[in-house]
Amino acid sequence: MLSSQFTMTDQNDDPIIRRFREQISDNDRHLVEAINRRLELVARLKTYKESRGVDFLDPEREEWMLRYLSRANRGPLSAEGLREVYTELLDLTKREVARSEATPPPDSAAANPQSSPDKP
Repeated sequence: MLSSQFTMTDQNDDPIIRRFREQISDNDRHLVEAINRRLELVARLKTYKESRGVDFLDPEREEWMLRYLSRANRGPLSAEGLREVYTELLDLTKREVARSEATPPPDSAAANPQSSPDKP
């Protein structure tokens, strides 16, 4: 079997494997950036909706988005895979927004001890 002939060192030295891994790593970094931006937007939306007395969760909107994304998906991600990813993204978003509300932002003096008034 060809794959068993390659050691880890051989894989690290293979320029094609290295190039694919770099592209995958770049793509993963973009995914993390997009998720972080989504979390920021959702937190802002939640604050706005709460200030207007509107419920934060909107199951109809979530279903609409899934249908929209399903139409936009050209693969190779399957419809089932898209549903799984989007459902997990929604669940993660709700958990992360709740976590951010439970954790107050760090005090600027505590976050930067050099600027603390107690330090000479």
